Amino acid sequence: MSNETIQHRLIAALRDPRRYPHPAKNVQVIETHISWILLAGRYAYKIKKAVDLGFLNYADLEARRCCCEEEVRLNRRTAPGIYLDVVAIGGSVDAPGFGVRPAIEYAVRMHRFASGHLMDHLLTTGKLTPRHIDALAIAIARFHAGLSAVDLDSAFGTSGTIQAEAQQNFGQMRLLFTQEADREHLAALKFAAEEAFASCKVIFAARRAQGFVRECHGDLHLGNIVLIGDAPIPFDCIEFNPALRWIDVMDEVAFAMMDLLHRDHAELAWRFLNAMLEAGGDYAGVSVLRFYLSYRAAVRAKVCAIRAGQADISKRAREDELGVCRSYLALACQCLAPRPAALIITHGLPGSGKTTFSQFALEQMGAIRIRSDVERKRLYGLGAQESSRCRVGDLYGQEATQRTYARLHELAHGLLQAGYTVIVDAAFLKMEERERFRALAQAMSVPFAIASLHAKDATLRERIRQRRNDASEADVIVLEKLQQVQQPLSSEELAWSVLFTTEEAPDSKANSQSWGKLEKVLLSA
Repeated sequence: MSNETIQHRLIAALRDPRRYPHPAKNVQVIETHISWILLAGRYAYKIKKAVDLGFLNYADLEARRCCCEEEVRLNRRTAPGIYLDVVAIGGSVDAPGFGVRPAIEYAVRMHRFASGHLMDHLLTTGKLTPRHIDALAIAIARFHAGLSAVDLDSAFGTSGTIQAEAQQNFGQMRLLFTQEADREHLAALKFAAEEAFASCKVIFAARRAQGFVRECHGDLHLGNIVLIGDAPIPFDCIEFNPALRWIDVMDEVAFAMMDLLHRDHAELAWRFLNAMLEAGGDYAGVSVLRFYLSYRAAVRAKVCAIRAGQADISKRAREDELGVCRSYLALACQCLAPRPAALIITHGLPGSGKTTFSQFALEQMGAIRIRSDVERKRLYGLGAQESSRCRVGDLYGQEATQRTYARLHELAHGLLQAGYTVIVDAAFLKMEERERFRALAQAMSVPFAIASLHAKDATLRERIRQRRNDASEADVIVLEKLQQVQQPLSSEELAWSVLFTTEEAPDSKANSQSWGKLEKVLLSA
């Protein structure tokens, strides 16, 4: 009797609620390409399929036991309240018992949670909010910050390993595809991915040496994140192949971002990326982002192709899986396609709504924002919302401001070089500050625009008084000082400047013409 037959009989027997050592009215079974999850009462039991897929080998019982133990150990890093233990299943395949020895199978036992709280479900039902995306970014940034860098003597995270994993994806998918059109599409993607890899090869090695390869989650898509008490909890990380979790942290960021892009929520994808960058400061990592976005889309395409090729799937389900597979391949190609870069700087006093404007703009334009208030604090070793008053001198003094603008310039240069549209969220009240960034855009041969943001004086003062949990520490005294020294836009600067009123929302009718003008300024540059 084959392992497949034995496991199917076991799963059939475990559908009986009486087999469980705790109350269970019924048992629901969820099947993936590599496991079954049995939902019974308060618990979920995950049993691994006895398969060998090359990148994953659960073929023998001992391998499945080891992987179950690894799954519990690794997932307790992010979801300690979910992962309980590994339980042996003994007896016979037709009359199994939990905790019975010798074991004929093993299962990971977890606390059950409502499937409606999964982030992919919340997104589909319109219940996933921007606040949830921000919370996820902060949670992942903290998780990454607490991880140790890879041992440089290991093979994990090397350029060769990255290339081998990407090539394995294409090789496996080619074997699974039967239609010539699919194979041609795959070949075109493979060629583009190889070019992207070649351009990133040196950067991969440098980032590994700098400590950006860490033991991450490895499978960070929305279906593996649940909201518990409004906190995003990643679970179900990669346990079966350490090479797939010892990865560049930007590879992990790319997976969640890609998932949002695939679900047609580009605005949330760019919000997530920017929140991650703001929290962790890894702006240099975007130089490899396009490669990883495409790679992650290809990984998901492979998973769909594997499931479509399994014997126990219906014809309708097979066609559905192939359709999703093709959509992932299309996204993988799109992610590697070059996009026009541009540089936009804001201009406005404290309280003028620069951050509200730039948040809206980055989501709509697919841009990367650099905030002066955040980078100013980062330069002095402070968190975005950490007070500077007892730890450093005048954070808004001349020296601190010069250091901040120099850092903004450095970051903007790197992001433009990587081919991204950049929004620099800063006051830019001095002409020399604005000119330095205009010269940068000119040197990089990218369009340049100034988004000049205005509100009434009373509005500025009220916003500043009402600020809570904000990176900016500019108070009314700072506002008044800057009002005295600000240098208005020159007649020459007005040619590439666009005026927005922040008395209204960025997408209000009052600002609609301004968005049109901004687009023209960027296209005509």
